[in-house]
Amino acid sequence: MRIREGGDEVPDNGRAPRRRRGPLAGLLVADFCWMGVGAVATRMLADFGADVVKIEDRTRLDMPRRLPFYKGEVRTYGEEDPNPDPDKGGLFNNYNRNKLGVTIDMRTPRGREIAERLIAKSSVVTENFAPGVMERWGLTYEHLRELCPEVIFARMSGYGHRGPHTEYRSYGPVIQAVSGLTHISGLPGREPSGWGFSYMDNQAAYYNSAAILMALLHREMTGEGTLIDVSALEVGINLLGPDLLDVGVNGAVTRRPGFPSGNRLEHPRAAPHGVYPAAGDDRWIAIAVFGDADWAALVTALGRPAWTDDSRFATQESRCANQDALDEHLATWTREREAHEAMHLLQAAGVAAGAVQNSQDLDERDPQLAHRGTFFELGHPVIGEARFEGSPVLFSRTEQDNWRSAPLLGEDNEYVCTQLLGMSAGEVSELVAEGVL
Repeated sequence: MRIREGGDEVPDNGRAPRRRRGPLAGLLVADFCWMGVGAVATRMLADFGADVVKIEDRTRLDMPRRLPFYKGEVRTYGEEDPNPDPDKGGLFNNYNRNKLGVTIDMRTPRGREIAERLIAKSSVVTENFAPGVMERWGLTYEHLRELCPEVIFARMSGYGHRGPHTEYRSYGPVIQAVSGLTHISGLPGREPSGWGFSYMDNQAAYYNSAAILMALLHREMTGEGTLIDVSALEVGINLLGPDLLDVGVNGAVTRRPGFPSGNRLEHPRAAPHGVYPAAGDDRWIAIAVFGDADWAALVTALGRPAWTDDSRFATQESRCANQDALDEHLATWTREREAHEAMHLLQAAGVAAGAVQNSQDLDERDPQLAHRGTFFELGHPVIGEARFEGSPVLFSRTEQDNWRSAPLLGEDNEYVCTQLLGMSAGEVSELVAEGVL
């Protein structure tokens, strides 16, 4: 048993740190990251054996700790609990599985001293604070090299740490807008729709983890550490390839009458081509017809209703010219059918069709993901059993090392201080009493 802050007994459940397995076993990471863009990047390292020590502040909780996302208890970013149970954050649990967790008050000299001792033992240091935070603590790249000459210092921010916009703060939706991704999304004739999720947080995170792995390979070959500066804005621009090509070669603008074309395909022409309502609440099915053979298969699958004989739908060209009317007829048919039922019916007839799956479908119904073991469960002392998404990459001889769910707040203070930093139990108790840990 261990005692959680507040006096509650919490079963250990085999959560004690152990020797890690995987290609990154033996790698120690001092992780100052928070939110998604940093936490997801270091989660990938932790999944494959690295000892990632997540450094937190008890008085300024990571926002995912304030947002339950599990077993029916859900709140948005605008509804975070001002006085949450810090160990109930489902999003935090997902972002920080397989990591160690310590609390250090970096506003105190003793707190900064402990952090520096941890950095000296580590070979990778990561952070994604607003620019200037690490500098205020004296943790510049030059100082980190004094503590650990071969250190890899991975910095992750919205705009990067060089340039006139370095000081700007950002989150995923901001980067999506500034990079242009928001501008090119939406339906024809409508204002840009934007995206409802911090998509760029996760995309930038994968670039971050890839950069760290490249730096590790470089150090393995040369013995040299490096400073990594990843800009989420530039990651977003990397996703604009087709539009940049269209603008550069064709002189097109990304928003013009009738464009973006929504779910309709421009090249090659296809009709019907779209996402259509299915039976149920917010259920949809995607259907694509590329030529006369596909059209004949669709007509057969629909049971040859009278409207399919309309001269407006006789050729691919005329169907493309009359897509509004065509979509209205097809939507009448799809509304009466469950999405997966309609998908299987159309696919059996040779029509390209797919049910639009929600998260429950992916988790509980998708046979491909089930076969590959994409989702797995880990127990948590407060939340209970929780479901996680695994790595999208499978190796022939390497498995993801899922040793436990996310750390409770300060769960590994004693272990990190005594086992990794060589401090005495008495010294740790003193630091706890002073509020440093």
